[in-house]
Amino acid sequence: MEECIEVKGARVNNLKNLTLRIPRGKFVVITGISGSGKSSLAFDTLYAEGQRRFSESLSSYARQFLGRMTKPDVDSIDGIPPAIAIEQKVSTRNPRSTVATTTEIYDFLRLVFARIGRTFSPVSGQEVRRDSVTDVLNWLSGAGRGTYYVLADLGWDARTDRVELLLQLKEDGYNRLYADGKALKIDEVLQQGPDTLSGAWLLLDRVRLSDAPEGDVRTRLLSSVADAFSRGDGRMAVAAEDGTLKLFNNRFELDGIAFRDPDEYLFSFNSPLGACPTCGGLGKIIGISEDLVVPDKSPTRRRASTTAPSPAGGARRWAGSGTSWLQWPSTTAFPSSSRTATFPARRRT
Repeated sequence: MEECIEVKGARVNNLKNLTLRIPRGKFVVITGISGSGKSSLAFDTLYAEGQRRFSESLSSYARQFLGRMTKPDVDSIDGIPPAIAIEQKVSTRNPRSTVATTTEIYDFLRLVFARIGRTFSPVSGQEVRRDSVTDVLNWLSGAGRGTYYVLADLGWDARTDRVELLLQLKEDGYNRLYADGKALKIDEVLQQGPDTLSGAWLLLDRVRLSDAPEGDVRTRLLSSVADAFSRGDGRMAVAAEDGTLKLFNNRFELDGIAFRDPDEYLFSFNSPLGACPTCGGLGKIIGISEDLVVPDKSPTRRRASTTAPSPAGGARRWAGSGTSWLQWPSTTAFPSSSRTATFPARRRT
């Protein structure tokens, strides 16, 4: 049986003991001549009861804006969900108040978009995602048999303090680097000179896999991969025997751009992070229209300054910063209602 709203014995205003069934989940329009009871049925009966049930689920702060409606004169209303009514009028002058904010639906919508939202790079169009330790282990599980090296990014080629870096790594207990498809001891690199080496990574672990890592091997890899992310500032790699590298990054970035994780503030017009950069979240732009200030742009600045009306006694004109200036003499005669005073057309700064 189709779900519906069942009204029995409605007697609000012009309604005369009306009984009807309204299907749910469909767009229903109530029509009729003036005075037939359209508004009495829609607003004073259905909406009044639905609003009462809806207001029970809101906070006391939100209920003060909704107002109270009397219980409709009806025998029973079954199957009616919580309801809101949107009328063609503005009930508040606050530009940040909307139907969604008043009913508190906006808070839930922001949370939904923050959880299901996905970020894409404007450069490549690829989805931006953050790699985790589990992602690395899942990749190793399907990589097949072989020897794999867990590496941490040192930013080697961009560093100028390579000797100090290698000495610090030795103090921290690390002994090997990885470069050109092979493992190198840090002591040997120091003897040969760090500048002779390029594209070096810090070697944290080496493991031979014949199947998916399990037991003690998986526990060891969990620790090594986590250490690689930490030591590599979020960037690490896994190298295979043939020297190919699989890169991983637990930082929310792609194509050299660092992105912000989706959160509820990105979808709020009351926050600088989510507000429109043009209107600031108000929906209106406040500014000065040059067309309204200067409707006639044909006169030049010089012509405008020389054609300005001058009172008795004449006027002085001078140029400053490319702008023509007018200054009335100190003994300018004004009408009887005014006093003699200096009255510059524009003050100099």
